[in-house]
Amino acid sequence: MDALQTIKQRFGIIGNDILLNRALEKAIQVAPTDISVLVIGESGVGKEFIPKIIHNLSPRKHKQYIAVNCGAIPEGTIDSELFGHEKGSFTGADKVRKGYFEVADGGTIFLDEVGELPLQTQVRLLRVLESGEFMKVGSSNLQKTNVRIVAATNVNLLDAIKKGNFREDLYYRLNTVQIDIPALRDRKEDIPLLFRKFAIDFSEKYRMPSIQLSEEAIHYIQNYYWPGNIRQLRNFTEQITVVETQRELSLEQVQEYLKAIPTTSLINVKDKSENHSDFSTEREILYKFLFDMKKDLNDLKALTLDLIKNKGETGLTPNEKDLFQKVYKDYESPKPEGVLYYEEKPILPNVTTVNNYHDDVIEDYEDISSQAESLSLQKKEEELIRKALEKYNGKRKLAAKELGISERTLYRKIKQFNLEE
Repeated sequence: MDALQTIKQRFGIIGNDILLNRALEKAIQVAPTDISVLVIGESGVGKEFIPKIIHNLSPRKHKQYIAVNCGAIPEGTIDSELFGHEKGSFTGADKVRKGYFEVADGGTIFLDEVGELPLQTQVRLLRVLESGEFMKVGSSNLQKTNVRIVAATNVNLLDAIKKGNFREDLYYRLNTVQIDIPALRDRKEDIPLLFRKFAIDFSEKYRMPSIQLSEEAIHYIQNYYWPGNIRQLRNFTEQITVVETQRELSLEQVQEYLKAIPTTSLINVKDKSENHSDFSTEREILYKFLFDMKKDLNDLKALTLDLIKNKGETGLTPNEKDLFQKVYKDYESPKPEGVLYYEEKPILPNVTTVNNYHDDVIEDYEDISSQAESLSLQKKEEELIRKALEKYNGKRKLAAKELGISERTLYRKIKQFNLEE
C-alpha cells in the first residue's frame, strides 16, 4: 500500500479525486521540512486534515500540536491567547498566562481562518515567523519559540491585501507553499463514497439501519452545489438518518431537504452533455437560444438592408422583387402599441431612384424582425412561467423565486398570459 492510501486510512479521508490526491501528496512532501504552509479552500472542505498530516509526518510529531480558530477569538483577547500575558497587564489578568506560541514550542500551530487576524496581531505574528521572537502582552521581555506554522483561510487574501485588511509581507511569509483543497462540487465522483461512509457512521451511532438513496437521488446529490461542502453533506446525512422513517429515499424526498440551492449554482455545476430535466438548466438553454436567435435576426436584417441599399441605384431585378414580396407579404399588419422597434434606418447618400417599394420593404422588414423577436420571447416566457407554476403546484412565491422575479411581476405575467386557473 502506497503512502497516499496509508494516509487516507489513518486520517479517515474518503475520495479519489485527482485534486484531493494532489493536495495530500503535497502535504506529505513538505511534512519533513519546517517550511510554512498556507492551506486554501472553502469553509467545510476539510482543511483541518492537512496540518494534522504535516505535523504527524514531521520530526515535531512528539511535540505539541495546537489548532487555533482565529475567527472565533475576540479581537481584544487574541494577542493574549497567542502570545500570553503578564499579571496585571489588563483588567482580569490576575496571573501570568502562557500563550499558544510558548506552549507549542518545538511543535506545530495551525492558524485556521488566518485572514480574520487583526492587523496588530499580524505584526506580532510576522515577527515570530521572521525571528522566532515574541513578547507577552504587558511585557517588555523578548522570548524565543521554535514553532512551525500552518495557516488556512477561506477568503482571498490577495483581495484582503488590496483592501488593507491583511499585510502583504505576512502573506508571503505564510504562503511559502500553498495547498489548495477542492470544493465538494468539484469532486462529484467522491460524493456517493462520502455519503455511504457518513450513512454507515450514523447508523452505528444511532443504532439504526443505514440510509439508502435511489439512483436518481444519488445523481441529484452529485450535481448539487453543496455550498457548505463536506460539512453540509455530513449534516444532511445525519439529519435524514434520524428524521426519516423510510430507509430508502427517493429523489423528491432528497430535494425537499436540499431545496434551498441557488439556481445559478445549479446551472454552473451540471454536466450539460447529459439530458437533465431540471427546470433551471432548461431555462438557461432557452435563454441562450433566444440570444443566439436575436443575433442571427440582426445579422439577417443587416444583410437585407445592405442588399437593398446596394440595389437602390438601379433598382431590384424582377426576380428579387418577387422574392421580397413573397417573404414579406404576410407581415403587413400595423405595429402594436407599446413595442419598441429597431431604429437603424438605411443611409443611402447617393441613391436617387429609391422608390416607394424600397421604403415599404425596409419598413416591413423592421416590423418582421421586431414582431418575430417579441412573439418568440413572449412564447418562451409564457412557457417558462407555466412550467414553474406546474412545478410548485401553483405556489406563486416558490415559482417567482425559481424564475428569479418578484411575486408582483409574476402576478402581472399570469394576468398577461391568462394563466390563472
